[in-house]
Amino acid sequence: MLEQIAANPYGFWLSLGGMLLIAEMLGAGGYLLWSGIAAVIVGILVWLIPLSWVFQGMLFSVLTVVTAFVWWYWLNKISKPQQGMLNQRDQQMIGLRATLIEPTHNGYSRVSIADGSWRIYCSIELSAGTKVEVISINGNTLNVRPVIK
Repeated sequence: MLEQIAANPYGFWLSLGGMLLIAEMLGAGGYLLWSGIAAVIVGILVWLIPLSWVFQGMLFSVLTVVTAFVWWYWLNKISKPQQGMLNQRDQQMIGLRATLIEPTHNGYSRVSIADGSWRIYCSIELSAGTKVEVISINGNTLNVRPVIK
């Protein structure tokens, strides 16, 4: 059996990569994904370019670390945590823009944000359809100002 593996090292790496990826799908939580991808890449490279077993093992180790690092870097780049606002939806709303559903009456009106309707207050009387920006929150009322184009 070792002779067969030595004769077709790309088959070993592709099989190992496939088994690691299957094991990952069964619920490893992300730990085997990068090793599986690295094994598949090594298998493809060994299929194209014959390499020694020592170099294959080193390449597998380096690729596992590199793929995991690239994934970590990409995740940190796209997910920018909102510091200090976890579970504070009202504070996350500051700066949002919306359109008035109805004209203001005594400074109060409503806007639709996401799947909800919010009460707003503006010191200026505005007509329906006016674009507004949330500048602060007072209880469950959003204080807004008209957006100047």
